[in-house]
Amino acid sequence: MSNFPLAYKLSWLPRLLKPSLRDTRHGLLPAHASLLHRPAARTARLVFLGDISAVANRKIPEIDRRLRALIASADLVIGNCESPVVERPRYRLATRAGTRHAMPPRFLAELLAAVGATPARLLLSLANNHILDQGLAGYEETRSALAGLGIGTIGGGEEPPVRTVQLRGLSVGFAAFTEWRNARAADFAARATMLDRLVENDCAALRYSKPDHLCVVAHWDREFRHFPRPSTRALAEDFAEAGAALVVGHHAHVLQPAELIGDTLVAYGLGDFLGTVLRRVRWPLRLGGILVADISIDPRTKGRVVEYQMVPFVRERAERHERLLPLDDVEGEAGELLRGRFAALFPAGDSHAVSE
Repeated sequence: MSNFPLAYKLSWLPRLLKPSLRDTRHGLLPAHASLLHRPAARTARLVFLGDISAVANRKIPEIDRRLRALIASADLVIGNCESPVVERPRYRLATRAGTRHAMPPRFLAELLAAVGATPARLLLSLANNHILDQGLAGYEETRSALAGLGIGTIGGGEEPPVRTVQLRGLSVGFAAFTEWRNARAADFAARATMLDRLVENDCAALRYSKPDHLCVVAHWDREFRHFPRPSTRALAEDFAEAGAALVVGHHAHVLQPAELIGDTLVAYGLGDFLGTVLRRVRWPLRLGGILVADISIDPRTKGRVVEYQMVPFVRERAERHERLLPLDDVEGEAGELLRGRFAALFPAGDSHAVSE
C-alpha cells in the first residue's frame, strides 16, 4: 500500500546500518551566514526542528539549556509530527516494535514544555508517511489532540495547500507536503498533502499565494543518505522558481546540507529532533540540526532571509529516554566522529554575505 520503490525498500537496512555520504557536494553552505549585505533592522525568527516522535523515548528527553533557550527565542517554531498523537495505539505490537508510530498527547505536551516551545508559537506538519500509522481513527484523534493542546498544523489534506500566519506584521505562508506514504493513496490524499497536489499546474498553489515570505516544509528524499538525490535538488529548484524563499526538509533521519538557489535558502534535511527509528542506532543518526532563520520585516527587504544558522546537536542515550546536547559538548571518539560528519556537510565559514 505504500509508494516506496522496491529498490528503496531493499536499501533501507544497509543504509540504516551505514548512512551514505555519497553524492555531489558542490554549492554547500556553511553552518552560519548572513544572506544580505545590509542587515535588516527588524526581523522575525523562525526555528525549525526535525522529525518528532516518541519511538526512542519512554520518558521526556533532557535538553541542554542553551538549546532550550534557542528554541524559546523563536517567534514561531515549526516541526514535523512524525507520530500520530493518540492516547492508546491501535496496533500495539507493531507500535512497540517501532514499525508503526504513536505519541501520547501528554508526552507531546510535556516535551514542548521541556524544550521551550509553547503551543501558541508552534506549527506541526502532518504531511509525512507515518501520519496514518494508527489508522483513520488515529488520524482524527491526532487532529483533535493537537487542537486541544492549542497547536497549529500544516500539511493536512483538508487544509489549503498554503497556510498564512501573521508574525510581527509579516505574513508567512507555509506549504507542507509528503512525497511518501505508508497507506493507500486514497486514504492518504484526503488527510495529508501529497507532493503531486502541491506541484500540480506548475506549483500553482505556491505561485498564486502572496505572503511576504513563503516557506515549503518538505517530507522528501530517501532515508539515511546525507546528500539529497538529484531529483530532490531539482524539486527544490521548482519551489524556488515558484516563489519559495525557504525550503526545509525532513524524512532522511540524518542531517543533510544546505544550499542557495538564487535567493532561496534550502536546508535539505534536519535529521531527527527525537529518535524516530529505533532506540539504539549508530552514531550518524544521533546528529541533528536546529535551523534558525531570521526573516526581514524592513520594507525594502521584507520577507527575505536575513541570516540563518544550523545549530548541530547530538541525541545521547540515557536509559529510557534521550539527552540532547550541543555537538561541541560531546567528548571522546564519538565527538570527533560527529564533528567530522558535520564538517563534511557544512564547510568552514561563518557570517558572510552570500547574496545581494
